[in-house]
Amino acid sequence: MVRVFRGGKPCRAALGAALAMALAGCVALPDVREPEPVSPDAALVSRAAIVADEPALSEEAAPSEWWRLFGDATLSALQAEAAESSLDIQAALARVEESRAQLGLANAARRPRLSGDAGYTRSALSEHSPMVMLGAPTEATDTWSLGLQADWELDLWGRLRHLAESAGARLQAGGFGMAAARVSVAGDVARTYLLLRGAQAQEAITEENRRIAEGLLQMAESRERNGVATRFDAAAARADLAGIEARLFQLVHQRDVLKNALALLLGKPPRELDGRLAAAGLPPMPRRLPIGIPSDLARRRPDILRAEANLRAAVADIGAATADFYPRVSLTGGFGAQAFDFSDLGSWSSRFYALGPTLYLPIFQGGRLESQLALSEARHRLAGIAYRQTVLRAWHEVDDALGAYAAELKRHEQLRIALAQNETALAVARRGYQEGSADFTSVLVARRSLLASQSALADCATASALSVVSLYRALGGGWSPELWTAGEEAGEAGRSAGIPSISPAKKADGAGGASARPPDEASVMPANAGVRGGGREGS
Repeated sequence: MVRVFRGGKPCRAALGAALAMALAGCVALPDVREPEPVSPDAALVSRAAIVADEPALSEEAAPSEWWRLFGDATLSALQAEAAESSLDIQAALARVEESRAQLGLANAARRPRLSGDAGYTRSALSEHSPMVMLGAPTEATDTWSLGLQADWELDLWGRLRHLAESAGARLQAGGFGMAAARVSVAGDVARTYLLLRGAQAQEAITEENRRIAEGLLQMAESRERNGVATRFDAAAARADLAGIEARLFQLVHQRDVLKNALALLLGKPPRELDGRLAAAGLPPMPRRLPIGIPSDLARRRPDILRAEANLRAAVADIGAATADFYPRVSLTGGFGAQAFDFSDLGSWSSRFYALGPTLYLPIFQGGRLESQLALSEARHRLAGIAYRQTVLRAWHEVDDALGAYAAELKRHEQLRIALAQNETALAVARRGYQEGSADFTSVLVARRSLLASQSALADCATASALSVVSLYRALGGGWSPELWTAGEEAGEAGRSAGIPSISPAKKADGAGGASARPPDEASVMPANAGVRGGGREGS
């Protein structure tokens, strides 16, 4: 019970509050020192050389809807549907809502709580109870009560604030996770669609070669009937035709599998898209590919921003674990009425009230608080490692995609030359066989070489288009201004929790590296991490 001294003397509650505020000044917040920047100098030199050598590449701002560069209406329509119906995106959105609810719970713990209660009891004392022996009556009595209860934890050490900061940062991470899901789905849809068109192109090439093989078989059978050729020629032609037809069955199955894969990405049942994905040519390579400047990478890759938000959440968890060593002070109060008769509840004489502070002091917890702090520090180190891995993986993916794009373009040039030469060789071999100056083996070799060249050229065209997909996926393409909504909402929620917002415009590094950098393992320890205050537990 708190006693108040009269005559102008300060009350004990005021002295306690002053002492608590003084102790609160001893609690330092976790401080993150900036680590060494990620500087992929060699990758930047290689990138500059590739951009200078390939006329289609430019350092203009990369488009959000990069798939429109292919000029394929079907692909654009599939991307629009996937953005609305993809189950992966819906799951990511549900995780954002889960994180938002967690932030709501964390913020609610920082506010006062008020509850009402009402009750009725009928009770009687035992004739053998000590109170009856002292003269208390044994008759049954009714008791009516009605009141309000309130309590509020004073967050003197920042424990609740740090928990809210952690929840806000995780909400930001969830928003960027949804953006990362959109980037992934956009890349998967484009990749699967291009693979489908590539398989259909291979099917058309194989069908054309089947017609050529049928013509060669007719020629061989005609020459055999006229006694000009042997049975070997006809048998070899039949075997060649059977091999081509077997390849067609394989390509048809591959085509159907890719159609179903697209349906799954759009959240549709199998065979749902078969009518819309009739055979069509592979989209032409874009004439221009804006890829932005190197410093754009950190602000365009949502997985980097998500890793940074997780890192901030880990820092806040360390602050909450540190503040848990200190006492908790709560203000509690109650006001209501209690009477033996219901009609007396409204009487002023039936009132009761209670008001005062409550102190919780963690004297001995069996090592729980020390372990919780060690757990938070370990999770922060893991978050820092994950951040470094994310940044490094981003640079590797961009470098690999640029290298693949340049290599496939050069490969395509050589394969076109090989195709032209094999077409000439087949024409010469067929004419020689018809005139009797060449055997059928030469014709088969020339036709198989032509099929191999056509297939390789189609594969190269598909690989070139896939390198564009990989490039924009590595650059974080696939989210447009409206896709910032989740991240911006998360930022607003984070600001309400007292944490800094994610501002992509501030993440560009002039050297081309990510400016949001992970700290080293010991950089987030509070300045007074070795001082636990009056509530230190025994370990």
